[in-house]
Amino acid sequence: MPTADANGIRIHYEVHGEGRPLLFILGLGGDVSEYTALIDQLAARSRVIAFDNRGAGRTDKPDAPYSIELMATDALGVLDALGISRADVLGVSLGGRIALELALGHPERVERLILVSTSARVVPNRRRRRLYPILSGLPLFRSRYPQPRYAFVRQMAASAGWDARPRLHQMGMPTVVLHGRSDRAAPLAMAEELHRGIPGSQLQTFKGGHLFFLIRERRGFVDAVADFVGQG
Repeated sequence: MPTADANGIRIHYEVHGEGRPLLFILGLGGDVSEYTALIDQLAARSRVIAFDNRGAGRTDKPDAPYSIELMATDALGVLDALGISRADVLGVSLGGRIALELALGHPERVERLILVSTSARVVPNRRRRRLYPILSGLPLFRSRYPQPRYAFVRQMAASAGWDARPRLHQMGMPTVVLHGRSDRAAPLAMAEELHRGIPGSQLQTFKGGHLFFLIRERRGFVDAVADFVGQG
């Protein structure tokens, strides 16, 4: 399987479909093997580049501090490995913060930005500390490549103290925020805050919670992504 070398680690990635490149950045604890059905649907209209973040799947899992900035440069390493100078970027939850940091730090590499179930900051919440046993017990998240608990904690800690709100006005690429109206992990108010901060951005809401795009609203989500990317 192909890997990219970035920041001293090997990053597993996969490429599906043809057309405009769409870099898909996954969320907390997720890996590519868990998103096969969604990736296949997105790949019907785009060339989808999906990869496992550091600490997940078949990517290396160093037991050292992670940060949103570091993980954004990991994503950049995947684009570099494929010789892609510019791509549409879709980020989910933690992946949305990574995508946002990538767009802020390297705007010349991002054509269009799709931010899903995410926010420009994280409010401390004890509930997140209980996510590991909950997620690891769900059939949806029983990966073939189980994530060590320390790596989940490292990924979760990456968002601590990260706050992009003061820089959102710098955003210049077309951006859409897609969010579930019943999201409890990242309440809708935080998506609205993100939308207000990014000049000219769009906000589209869906039924369901944090994982609306995987469950009840998958078709609507895929259509919304295709419509937004097709505007270019």
